[in-house]
Amino acid sequence: MNFFIKGLAILIMPLFLITTAMADKLKVGFIYVGPTGDHGWTYAHERARVILEEKFGDQIETTYVENVPEGPDATRVIRELANQGNQLIFTTSFGYMDPTIKVAKEFPNKQFVHVTGYKRSDNVATSNIRFHEGRYIQGVAAGLMTKSNKIGYIASFPIPEVIMGINAFTQGLKSVNKDATVSVIWAMTWYDPGKEADAAKVHIAEGADVLAQHTDTPAMLQTAQEKGAYGFGQGSDMDTFAPKAQLFASVNHWDISYIEHIQASLDGTWSANDTWCGMSDGCLSLSDFKNMPADVTAKVKAVSDSISSGAFNVFQGPIITNEGKVAAGGATLNDGDLWGMNYYVQGVIGKIPN
Repeated sequence: MNFFIKGLAILIMPLFLITTAMADKLKVGFIYVGPTGDHGWTYAHERARVILEEKFGDQIETTYVENVPEGPDATRVIRELANQGNQLIFTTSFGYMDPTIKVAKEFPNKQFVHVTGYKRSDNVATSNIRFHEGRYIQGVAAGLMTKSNKIGYIASFPIPEVIMGINAFTQGLKSVNKDATVSVIWAMTWYDPGKEADAAKVHIAEGADVLAQHTDTPAMLQTAQEKGAYGFGQGSDMDTFAPKAQLFASVNHWDISYIEHIQASLDGTWSANDTWCGMSDGCLSLSDFKNMPADVTAKVKAVSDSISSGAFNVFQGPIITNEGKVAAGGATLNDGDLWGMNYYVQGVIGKIPN
């Protein structure tokens, strides 16, 4: 009998150790607005998740749900992630803001990080990247490369983050080319390769020879390559899809702020803070410069270096709206000003849709 009990204990002990080890892991959940294979926004988040697993190893266990629309379905999925035992949940799109706040109230002992939003609570932090820094540099390159002085911009939704990107791009454009203008087509989607390609075709048909985007796929760049235009990758390096069209890409590195949140959660020091990092922090980088003459590359690199070093702020005044109003005189816009941005700067054609 004693032999049987000892043998049973030997069999049960490894299972107990495995169960205990799993219980000690920090479970981390992610919700994505697009597919992990979009090669842009969601791809960058998924790349960060893989980096986290490599860094923390057995300390964490991650899971993700992709292709979740912004709205009621997001609330359901975030709630499911919480019910599945995830202690730390990253919600990675602007439209997940209210669903995140709602579910966080239901799970006050869970930790949530909403990406690109501005609403926080005791257990909801926010995280973002200063994408507008990269877009300013794109604008400089566009201003130096365009021959038609017509730039096409494909935008997703008229939210502050997207508007500040358009304005930063245009500020960069006008800093080197006073005659160039930006025309915006609102796709009203983050991920729709067909819509993105169609918008690119319209821009090119109207004379644009350089394109920019705040959407999530390489479709715009692929169209630009087919039509002999240039453009920029967004979120991730898209050179593989359009090596003759991409001048460079703005690349997001979400792992930097994610690592901080996970380490703090493991240490018991997590707080509902706000992280908004940029090029000087390594959260945003540019891919290799291509398809540009040497003199253009040198000028673009000089601007990139000044932003990376912190020497130059892309929203340094004066900032004039496209209606001729002074948004900022000699002053530099602060972060609050950026989140309240509801106007186009000089150089952008048209009005922001309601």
